[in-house]
Amino acid sequence: METKTVYFDNTGAENTNEVLRIARQRAQELGIKTILVASTTGDTALKAMDVLKGFNVVAVSWATGLREPNVQKFTEEKRKIVESKGGKVLTTSHAFGGVSAAMREKFATHTIGDIIANTLRVFGHGMKVACEISLMAADSGLVRTDEDAIAIGGRSSGADTAILVRPANSSAFFDLKVREILCKPRL
Repeated sequence: METKTVYFDNTGAENTNEVLRIARQRAQELGIKTILVASTTGDTALKAMDVLKGFNVVAVSWATGLREPNVQKFTEEKRKIVESKGGKVLTTSHAFGGVSAAMREKFATHTIGDIIANTLRVFGHGMKVACEISLMAADSGLVRTDEDAIAIGGRSSGADTAILVRPANSSAFFDLKVREILCKPRL
């Protein structure tokens, strides 16, 4: 089989529209139903809802309190808009973070979640994010582990990476399979 991978010259939000277009095209070609989209503030999720009409779109936000206690960056207004357009918004602990972050902060040590996250970042920050949201969505029952999905990630704002993935629950992390890299930045 021969497929196309698109490489971007830069990371970041400037690639978002193209990432969404590429994801839509590949999902249509393969009959993929679910597209996972990382979205910190809701901006990427809103764009995804317009471009990915007809798909089961799951926007995965940062955990509440990730950077500041009791603060959720994905606004309630944007959540309502995404849901009114048929999307779902998942807010939960990060699969590679959570308790790992607490251990890092309290004891100045790295745990397995940190090691996995940093290893995936070798392929780009968006790759780590796309894999992580696949685990989070599976753990929440919003994506099946016996069907492929497309996962979209980036760094800070916007999207710059999309993969075809076979999701897994975090307790079965090594069953997660990155089946295709649709696009990513050249690092």
